Amino acid sequence: MNGILCLFAVLILAVSVVGQSAGDLPRDTLYANPGKLVAANGTRLNLYCMGSGSPTVVFESGWEDWAPSWSKVQPEVAKWTRACSYDRAGAGFSDPGPMPRTSVRIADELHRALHNAGAKGPYILVGHAFGGDIVRTFADRYMREVAGMVLVDADSDDVGPKPAQEAAHRNFLSVLSQLRECRNAVAEHKPLPPLSSAQPQRTCARRFFRGLPEAEWSAELNAKLLEIAQTKVAMYDAYLSEMEQAAYDEAYLQQHRRSFGSRPIRVLTSGNHGVGHLERKPPDTPERIKYQQETTLAQARWLELSSNAKQIFARNSSEYIQFDEPETVINAIREVCDQSRKRGHHRRDLTK
Repeated sequence: MNGILCLFAVLILAVSVVGQSAGDLPRDTLYANPGKLVAANGTRLNLYCMGSGSPTVVFESGWEDWAPSWSKVQPEVAKWTRACSYDRAGAGFSDPGPMPRTSVRIADELHRALHNAGAKGPYILVGHAFGGDIVRTFADRYMREVAGMVLVDADSDDVGPKPAQEAAHRNFLSVLSQLRECRNAVAEHKPLPPLSSAQPQRTCARRFFRGLPEAEWSAELNAKLLEIAQTKVAMYDAYLSEMEQAAYDEAYLQQHRRSFGSRPIRVLTSGNHGVGHLERKPPDTPERIKYQQETTLAQARWLELSSNAKQIFARNSSEYIQFDEPETVINAIREVCDQSRKRGHHRRDLTK
């Protein structure tokens, strides 16, 4: 009888698994729990490191994102080298960090955490959106430990036209106002306010990543991320400070434009910067077309940083290329990794 019951249970489990869609079974539950909490300059950062080999690929997420942003890319990269993602101070499972949250402070914390976790360089830095500011700052401060860089539709306000930068900063004011309202609701244990009166179901939780819940992720991961978004005041404080420091971060990068020598750089461009979902892309007005053209040209300026640089276009993607075209990101990282190994950057350039 016990054997029959066991067989019946196995059959039930098999049917339930088969009945789930492929989207219900991603390899993302790792990010629903803390990884390794590592001390770093007055805080503790939550790191997820997997795989082995050198150089170490380090993922830096965009503004209002954290480690799960790399759930479709990191496990693949970890098949052939060491790969580490993490939550910035205040976000995800990381502890709050000292203020203000400048890119310099963030880069220094990441550097210290990697060393304390035993994830030594050389590093290939991968930065998405605002994360591009951080990895470029990291490279400026620790170039001897950098083997290469991949920028995934990275923010380019510091290298774009001055009017576009000023327009972005004006837009930040309304974003910050809304984020403070969200933060105060969480701090006071009140229901999250809607982001617009026209769509009351879109609460502050929709701010994070491309909006929670994310169709690409499991129910378990979405539930944990929603819980964090609804309860973690420190995360709102961190993101408020990060945006408030945008002008400082951009000025720093303008004043510290450092050559990568022959280290490989790959610049991934979607042509849909600021667009979270391709199917919800706004109309192609002249203003929008101009903005995307200016962004593409601004991102191309990073090609001047290295004698081994290339701009790669994701033709069917939102700014989240790591979700819409993960293979494009993975292939770029593999190319940078292979070239850095072949050219010996992770040994020779450590002396520069």
